[in-house]
Amino acid sequence: MNFEEKIEKLYKMMDSCEICPRKCKVNRNKGQKGLCKTADKIFIASSNVHTGEEPPISGERGSGTIFFTNCTMSCVFCQNYPISQLGNGREISLDELSAAMIDLQEKGVHNINFVTPTHYSAQIAKAVFNVRKRGLKIPILYNCSGYESVETLKLLEGTIDIYLPDIKYSDNEIAYKYSGVKDYSEVNRAALKEMKKQVGDLQVDDEGIAVQGLIIRHMVLPGNIENTKKSLEFIARELSPDTFVSLMAQYHTAHKSNMFPELSRGLTREEYDEAVSCLDSLGIHNGWTQELE
Repeated sequence: MNFEEKIEKLYKMMDSCEICPRKCKVNRNKGQKGLCKTADKIFIASSNVHTGEEPPISGERGSGTIFFTNCTMSCVFCQNYPISQLGNGREISLDELSAAMIDLQEKGVHNINFVTPTHYSAQIAKAVFNVRKRGLKIPILYNCSGYESVETLKLLEGTIDIYLPDIKYSDNEIAYKYSGVKDYSEVNRAALKEMKKQVGDLQVDDEGIAVQGLIIRHMVLPGNIENTKKSLEFIARELSPDTFVSLMAQYHTAHKSNMFPELSRGLTREEYDEAVSCLDSLGIHNGWTQELE
């Protein structure tokens, strides 16, 4: 299947939407909004140079971040909830999305970083296809929650150079409690395997800048260390201990997190240290940890 056929199939999937694993079946191409609160139009919150990603992503010149509006999940602790759940953003056309990518490349960024892209997969694939013909040369990065349809990912193969997914949960009860999805664990694990199959482990150039591959993020949640341990065990045992992992300590209360006692406080040093110790004991040796603020 060539790129044009893949793009056509992605758009066709929006007729009775199956772009994401929630498969809400609305006709987004005719203006109906799915569970992601999105129809056929593209909305973004920002397009700018971002220097706060992992070192191979941001480098010295930054990552060209395009932050999409809305989300396929409903995380109670989302730190970007005004964008992901309240719909903050502005409508842009496909041509404007393409122009934003060219503009960011001209600013010298190392990559185009699509943040919360899942529900715009069809539009992204078409925009990237168009803009490659206009001279876009830098890698395309897919920065997502990890709650992805394998069918959609297969149609994105060749469009995406770097996958930057989360592994949020290893327990579906916790996933439903905090994010409103009942099948996160199995869906996420299948998606991570597909991403790994497509792009492999992280590859960098002579300057240490990412050119292709997989980086998995996991944010340690307070009161949920077993969730972290099981998530890291999956990576080590079913992907590879060579997988690059970004173990994040940046949790803070946001959005609706105060409704849950365990999430209504910050992460303790003991919790994060235990997560780091688990990372080490599993032999996961590539990636990054953070200083706990």
